[in-house]
Amino acid sequence: MSNNVYQQLVDDFMARVKAKNPGEAEFHQAVQEVVESLIPFVEENPQYKHAKILERMTEPERVILFRVPWMDDKGEIQINKGYRIEMSSAIGPYKGGLRFHPTVNLGILKFLAYEQVLKNSLTTLPMGGGKGGSDFDPKGKSDNEVMRFCQSFMTELQRHIGPNTDVPAGDIGVGGREIGFMFGQYKRLRNEFTGVLTGKGLEWGGSLIRPEATGYGCVYFAEEMLKTRGMSFAGKTVAISGSGNVAQYATEKVNMLGGKVVTLSDSNGTIYDPKGIDAEKLAWVLWLKNVKRGRIKEYVDKWGGEYYHEQRPWHVKCDVALPCATQNEVDKNDAEALVKNGCICVSEGANMPSTPDAVEVFIKAKILYGPGKAANAGGVATSGLEMTQNSMRLNWTRERVDEELHTIMINIHKTCQKYGTEPDGFINYVKGANVGGFVKVADSMLAQGLV
Repeated sequence: MSNNVYQQLVDDFMARVKAKNPGEAEFHQAVQEVVESLIPFVEENPQYKHAKILERMTEPERVILFRVPWMDDKGEIQINKGYRIEMSSAIGPYKGGLRFHPTVNLGILKFLAYEQVLKNSLTTLPMGGGKGGSDFDPKGKSDNEVMRFCQSFMTELQRHIGPNTDVPAGDIGVGGREIGFMFGQYKRLRNEFTGVLTGKGLEWGGSLIRPEATGYGCVYFAEEMLKTRGMSFAGKTVAISGSGNVAQYATEKVNMLGGKVVTLSDSNGTIYDPKGIDAEKLAWVLWLKNVKRGRIKEYVDKWGGEYYHEQRPWHVKCDVALPCATQNEVDKNDAEALVKNGCICVSEGANMPSTPDAVEVFIKAKILYGPGKAANAGGVATSGLEMTQNSMRLNWTRERVDEELHTIMINIHKTCQKYGTEPDGFINYVKGANVGGFVKVADSMLAQGLV
């Protein structure tokens, strides 16, 4: 078939998706990016076409919406919305994070759940895909307010989850504190101690390396991409966005591999330190963001460098870029600036941080570009390893978990290479991740019949 015919099939598919899911822009974007890779593959493999696997994968198995009433410290009743999208259980229990942020809505969670299905498939672990959360904002709330919200949220959510049904994790706004409060409420209501959440404290079923996993995995994937061109992180200048969990540990791993991280950011702006954010400076950033819960601007007052108010890091000259903040943080202009300044590798630590126009720029320039569903799969992979340890009632060593994570990221890269290598030798990691993730889920759905 010609490219025009494929494009028409994509357009027709997307018209149906948009009609069924109006106003969900992020979900539309995620589906479009996937089907552009998959439509040609499905046309060449009619067993998937006849069973309408793509159409079935685009429809969640279950969508749960509920209200979350809670009381603030002033005695006022507050009401938030709670969500859980159970997208696909073809290869295992639903698995995916909970996000607490004012921007949370149905479309964003459906996009995240859709991406999660393919991401979890790529890890090779037996995990389906889901996502959930609330429009609750933990910022500025006391510990007691967060606890009361989490208890109310879990009072409803516990009806729908379980170690063999749906195993949520953390995401933006949901860290160890929130996971602890929710786990305590689940245990209280269900009278069972089980691996129903991942990201737990080490003392009560958590896994070593879990906080570091997404950032480490993102860097491991970039390392594998660089190897395909005979390069490594040694001596490379690296721009990272964000300053939360993913960005922090991506910085740590880049430092371990001999690279120099020169930027971090938050929603207010970007800091640029041409000398590099070394281990001492990074330890201070962890204190700033995790304990003080301050703004990244304070870094410049402490360590020097420059601060760019309300700007992202992508105009800074770098060899490698690691977007680790949020969706759609790299637009076409940012991508063009990165390529113009000599960036050779982009590995996504966040979910869908690059807009479609930005992705097009990267692929046209034939730089190394690792999409989030592959590059940031280390977090959910280590969640899967936590589930394994919980099932065995064992705790693995830090070295064992890191080794397993590294192996998983190497294997994800091999899968992308297998399905994404084009005739001229260029590896299209977008195509490789989408097709590689799809095949396992699709074959499982075929085997299980019309479910």
